[in-house]
Amino acid sequence: MGNRVAREDYEWVYTDQPHADRRKEILAKYPEIKTLMRPDPRLKWIVCMMVLIQFLAFYLVKDLDWKWVLFWTYAFGSCINHSMTLAIHEISHNTAFGNNRAIWNRWFAMFANLPIGLPYSASFKRYHLDHHRYLGGDGIDVDIPTDFEGWFFCTRFRKFVWIILQPLFYAIRPLCINPKPITGLELANVAVQLSFNVALYWLCGAKPVVYMMAGSLLGMGLHPISGHFIAEHYMFLKGHETYSYYGSLNLLTFNVGYHNEHHDFPSIPGRRLPMVKKIASEYYDDLPHYTSWVKVLYDFIMDDQLSPYSRVKRRLKGDIKQE
Repeated sequence: MGNRVAREDYEWVYTDQPHADRRKEILAKYPEIKTLMRPDPRLKWIVCMMVLIQFLAFYLVKDLDWKWVLFWTYAFGSCINHSMTLAIHEISHNTAFGNNRAIWNRWFAMFANLPIGLPYSASFKRYHLDHHRYLGGDGIDVDIPTDFEGWFFCTRFRKFVWIILQPLFYAIRPLCINPKPITGLELANVAVQLSFNVALYWLCGAKPVVYMMAGSLLGMGLHPISGHFIAEHYMFLKGHETYSYYGSLNLLTFNVGYHNEHHDFPSIPGRRLPMVKKIASEYYDDLPHYTSWVKVLYDFIMDDQLSPYSRVKRRLKGDIKQE
């Protein structure tokens, strides 16, 4: 567990990201894919149902022994809360109400944020669109670990710890790499979330609050679903910076595993991404992909060639327009 990773820097490239060119090529060949670029009418109802399920869980855990609170936190709450973060990811692309009602999507994301406990939906929107537009961009794409993460988490044990602490690094990293001025929507997100947290504590006590907060932290740390953090863009094979996952956990994660398809067509809701793969199968079938996020986590920890430095990075040129 003490072997050091050989890599000491990112994989610097001097080419543009592959998704824009592939999108143009696919649309020229299959223009019918444009019909998939519309809101998903089911999304808002699924999100409402999941929020209500967590509200019911808050009520049910308030009288349990602590050992059962902690058990259900990891066994159930962490799955739902991680799934809710990916619902917010979907909503950030305006797939709930469409581009013409963008503000509706922002407020609905705050509603989806409630069972997570940590106010982040408004900030996520701003940084995530930069991730799509400037994938791997030095100083812009905050999905890429910092130099400290790459330097320090360089052994198997440290990589294991790094995966556990992923929620912490995702929260702090934007402040280190690309801090942005706070917006009114972000302040509203904080006010709404803190009000909800206080109300939950006042009505139901500490156990539901622990179930909520710990579920979010555990679900985004050492958890099977959190394998998607590593699977999406860490360079397991040289020359490939985005990978898809075609496994059963897509059912819980709004098809975020279809990640090449998502970066090629970010305006297409997750529910329709398998249709993209089916229509343009020759563009995706031969790309490297995964069938197990658990194996991704295991391989990342045990492979001494992989570390937080295993990311493609590029220096951006020209005008940069951030959210």
